[in-house]
Amino acid sequence: MLLEIIILIILYIILKLNYPKFRGFMGEFWVKLELEKLPKDKYIILNDIMIKDEHGTHQIDYLVLSHFGIFVIEMKNYYGLIKGKEFDNKWCQFLGKTKNYFVNPLHQNYGHIKSLSNLLKLDDKYFISIICFSNQAKIDVKSNSTVTQVDYLKNDILKYKELLVDKDIKELSNIIITNNIEDKSLRKQHVKDIRNKINNDKELENNMICPKCYNELVKRNGKYGKFIGCSNYPKCKYTKK
Repeated sequence: MLLEIIILIILYIILKLNYPKFRGFMGEFWVKLELEKLPKDKYIILNDIMIKDEHGTHQIDYLVLSHFGIFVIEMKNYYGLIKGKEFDNKWCQFLGKTKNYFVNPLHQNYGHIKSLSNLLKLDDKYFISIICFSNQAKIDVKSNSTVTQVDYLKNDILKYKELLVDKDIKELSNIIITNNIEDKSLRKQHVKDIRNKINNDKELENNMICPKCYNELVKRNGKYGKFIGCSNYPKCKYTKK
């Protein structure tokens, strides 16, 4: 009996420690299943792509290439209430009374798109940004770009019916695959760089410096009261959360 209790405790600890990774794995699994419902003669699906440009490395969750557009998908396996606006620096996850702020994924995807645009020598207009949350999330986001859930991902892609890309999508796919970074050490460094950037942003904020444009952060009065924002407004709309 004692041995069984010990085993259960060990399993519980292992599950608890690895739960975020497990959720991430399952989130990507459900996205993959949904994307595989797209007609295979019209869409090419790539996942876990990492490319490099002069600004660093970009890890892209999913790419769907078609003549209707190149869909750049950022998967966020969050649950709870998600609130934000298109041009906010950070969005918020509400879990009861707990608030967790995270970088606006539209901004992340914009960086991915610029990098892909340079790699493929295609204008930004060919790319369509999609942010996809888990089905357990409730989304309250004001944005012209698509912010959706896994169950609606396929239909959101199929809404685009106008022929946009006149290039050979197989050729474009090959260029991306050829430039995909598979080296594990470089991928680990990518994760480390992201963590360092987050820490640097917090340090800049603490010293009243805007992490986005490096101008001074100042106290401002807004529609909903006082807040701290960039002194370079309206060119920079960064606000401290």
